[in-house]
Amino acid sequence: MANRPLQLTLNGQPVGPVEIPDDLAMIDYLHEHQNLTGSRLGCGQGICHACVVIVDNPDGTSEEVRTCITGALYFDGKRVRTIEGHAKADDAGNLALNPIQQKFVDLFAFQCSYCAPGFVNAATVLVETAQRQPLKHSEVEDRIEASLGHHICRCTGYVRYYDATRKVLDDLGLVKEG
Repeated sequence: MANRPLQLTLNGQPVGPVEIPDDLAMIDYLHEHQNLTGSRLGCGQGICHACVVIVDNPDGTSEEVRTCITGALYFDGKRVRTIEGHAKADDAGNLALNPIQQKFVDLFAFQCSYCAPGFVNAATVLVETAQRQPLKHSEVEDRIEASLGHHICRCTGYVRYYDATRKVLDDLGLVKEG
């Protein structure tokens, strides 16, 4: 097994280059090398999506990437956000959750919270997409389903995750008539 250098931007901070094994999964890199344990290893097969991170593309779009089935070296040169990268501290050190995180808390969207990081990342990508191009009212439900529907939760029945996402889209004025 050989080592290769990895360099990326992680939650806005440059990382590397660091030497890592060729076959190291990104979930393991995050947990073991960066002490970022918010992304969850659920199924280990890319099915549950509890492990997803956000990759910010150069064109301004973002996408979810499953870290349990994706090697860390895939992320070389990329801008990556984990669940730990969403909340921001003000000058006094007070932590402010992003709108999705806050609405998930306000509406008690999660129970055990194991899947919550994946749902937060999925909903964040949807909200950011809608910030670039507002959603038509007639397409909101389909877009929420397309964004969150592949995430697996064993506790909640999904309704509160969907409601919270819908509420954030409405609260931020990201839904237009049509």
